Amino acid sequence: MITKHPFGNTGHDSTRVIFGAAGLGTCSQGFADEVLETVVNFGVNHIDTAASYGDAEERIAPWMQTHRSEFFLATKTEDRDGVGARASLERSLTRLGVDKVDLIQLHNLVEPEEWEQVHRKGGALEALVSAKDEGLVDFIGVTGHGTRIPTMHIRSLEEFPYDSVLFPYNYAMLSNPIYRDSVEHLIEICTQRNVAVQTIKSVARGRWSSDSLETTHFSWYEPLEEDLAIQRAVSFVLGRNGIFLNTSSDYRLLKKTLETASFDIEVPSEELMEQDLHNFGIRPLFDGESLELI
Repeated sequence: MITKHPFGNTGHDSTRVIFGAAGLGTCSQGFADEVLETVVNFGVNHIDTAASYGDAEERIAPWMQTHRSEFFLATKTEDRDGVGARASLERSLTRLGVDKVDLIQLHNLVEPEEWEQVHRKGGALEALVSAKDEGLVDFIGVTGHGTRIPTMHIRSLEEFPYDSVLFPYNYAMLSNPIYRDSVEHLIEICTQRNVAVQTIKSVARGRWSSDSLETTHFSWYEPLEEDLAIQRAVSFVLGRNGIFLNTSSDYRLLKKTLETASFDIEVPSEELMEQDLHNFGIRPLFDGESLELI
């Protein structure tokens, strides 16, 4: 059984593994049903999707008809102005077939000019707060990628009491001392304020090499393939109390991730993690320079 933990101040105890629905965006309903059946069988009770994930919201909709009460349901908007964010939320509600979502997140809010637009009068945040007052959403969060995002999340939390944050967290990324320090500062603030901490890219090996671009990919980054390396990568994240792991869009790794989370977590040693970096060629997805953008 996957351990549950309070999801920040929401009052919901979420499984420490959250189902990331990005991989449903381009699949058939039949495939989506198989994936969601696996999620249900492992007891996962939190789904994270987004307006920009292709048809993912529509693939989830049939399950909401019979399983809505079993899931904390989160989606995202990339719109920065109020009109666009409101329209995005309403469209997501329609596509998901629900009256409200539990969490709406401002997706990848990392660029300073976009941050300013979101937080000024007429911006996306104002619209989402109004939607919350109307009962269309219960909580508001913020997400992002890249090495700058922990610092931007800290700035966001200084501006508004967001209920959740989401950012990359794996051994390779945290090997960067500057990134690690900003992550630690962010987590400290979130712990003090009871803000939910979601992490992504736990099983990333690195960016796809140029000679593999013609092969079929199920995530924008190359994931780990070796079972023990996946187990250690997942355990590295879940070995830290209080943070959540969002699953990869490459669903070939889903069952292994859920199986690892279902048993007692043994935190891998730094020596083993360093060996994995070397043996499997694990590289940071973001470096603050040439690899900063997706």
